[in-house]
Amino acid sequence: MAVAARFAGVTARAAAAASRATPVRALASAAVDQKLDAKDSSITYFKIYRWDPDTPEQAPHLMTYPIDRSECGPMVLDALIKIKDEQDPTLTFRRSCREGICGSCAMNLNGTNGLACLSFIPDDTNTVTIHPLPHMSVIKDLVPDMTNFYKQYSSIKPWLQRSGDDAASANTEHLQSEGDRRKLDGMYECILCACCSTSCPSYWWNSEKYMGPAVLMQAYRWVSDSRDHMKKERLAALDDEFSLYRCHQIMNCSRVCPKGLNPARAIAKLMKEMDQAYA
Repeated sequence: MAVAARFAGVTARAAAAASRATPVRALASAAVDQKLDAKDSSITYFKIYRWDPDTPEQAPHLMTYPIDRSECGPMVLDALIKIKDEQDPTLTFRRSCREGICGSCAMNLNGTNGLACLSFIPDDTNTVTIHPLPHMSVIKDLVPDMTNFYKQYSSIKPWLQRSGDDAASANTEHLQSEGDRRKLDGMYECILCACCSTSCPSYWWNSEKYMGPAVLMQAYRWVSDSRDHMKKERLAALDDEFSLYRCHQIMNCSRVCPKGLNPARAIAKLMKEMDQAYA
């Protein structure tokens, strides 16, 4: 079946380019890519990872969708929404705020983790390859299973913990100096998109035991909070062979963070403070 016929609703220019291409029956192990139309520079081909648990006989594969950039928004998320609306309603992905706040649309774009809503469609290449976040179980298509990630985040007790008489009062305002507040900058902005953790080889191989960059940065955020009374307990909970010390400071996490944060630096500071768990 010709690609132009398979993708009903594609614009005339995109359909014309696609009609000259080979059919898409691309498996991950043996992809047959569409021929790229060098004459029409406005067409970008999105090669998207597809897998449906309801059709187990179909192996994970890449499918290619042509998009006319002149009729699409500038972001990768715009293209995904356009593909779902006009070409393939079965395409599944997460998205919500479209402003880099919720972290829902985290995925691997041309080999680098990022947010689809903050990633521009590149104009220096006519192909964009999209996979779900690496080394996570896939629920469907571009939707990873975040269960373990959120379980680890919950394990660090990411809320203010007080002791003594203060702990019993829910109506007490806990004041903080401007200097102490500034210590939380670069950590509280984390949106838990998991781009950093899923770019870390140590997390790939030990995700059941190693907390990963995102969770460890949040752990240090609470260790650094002057209003919290459980610093020693928080540090002691991380003092084992795997939870913290699988980090080797290769900086993948800091390079891919869509918010420009530095999880590797937070982890290094956390390691330096571990002796205070037993002071």
